Amino acid sequence: MKRMLRPAAAALFLLLHPAAGAAQERAGGWQRQEASPPPVSVFHSTQSANLPTAQTLDRGGWLFEISHRFQPPVSGGADALWGLDGPVVNRLALAYGLTDRAMVGLVRSNLSDNLEVGARVHLAAGGRDAMPFMLAVAGGVAWNTELPDLDGLEDNESQAYAQLVFDARPTPGVALGLVPTVLRNPRVADAGASTSLALGLHGQWYVADAMSLFAEWLVARGREDLEHDAGTLGLELETGGHFFKLVLTNSTRMNSSQFLGGTPHAFEPNALRLGFNVTRLLVF
Repeated sequence: MKRMLRPAAAALFLLLHPAAGAAQERAGGWQRQEASPPPVSVFHSTQSANLPTAQTLDRGGWLFEISHRFQPPVSGGADALWGLDGPVVNRLALAYGLTDRAMVGLVRSNLSDNLEVGARVHLAAGGRDAMPFMLAVAGGVAWNTELPDLDGLEDNESQAYAQLVFDARPTPGVALGLVPTVLRNPRVADAGASTSLALGLHGQWYVADAMSLFAEWLVARGREDLEHDAGTLGLELETGGHFFKLVLTNSTRMNSSQFLGGTPHAFEPNALRLGFNVTRLLVF
């Protein structure tokens, strides 16, 4: 009789305490639960100094940016505090993650009061065990609301651009980016709009968990007042949702619709300017 009561009592206990039965099943299960691998990532940040990376924000994430480029060159020496006495070209930006693969942004620069609306979509990623890579597309439209008072310019204040963004990490700690670009109306001072091609190249060396060195170069066709390619060298510090980038550059133009047209300054010691980018990830 006792042998019959023991199994009945055990069954009754499991029926009255289903959580205990579930815990026993999990503990004794033979199937192994494996965590899903992290998404492929090449660059830590969504941009180099000016060129975009294929990285996007998480869904619902916000990114705020404030960036400066000092107009006086470093070669001004101590009298101009090596360019830090200003004035500056200022850029403010706010971006939002629509999904884990798409983001939109609003950017304003005080250079010609340029207001830009842009978007980026992550298309593909792979090469996790060999050479990680990411592919995205980006684009935007912009309006310059403070232009010289010249005949014909009142109908030529808008610009547009489209980019293919390819990132790859050929070796641990080193990331490379390629950004072919189409730019509409690179020089708004012209009475008529034209279309221009440009190629952005950039790379980053992550020398420590929170510090890296980066460089970028924009190959663009020279035109009046924009005769030279734009180049930048920089140091990036990363901590607690912040990216702080110190840059040395020959371009004070930052919004994509302006930067992608080139720069009037040569990449030479007497023409280099200081600047910085500060971005902050906001999660509500």
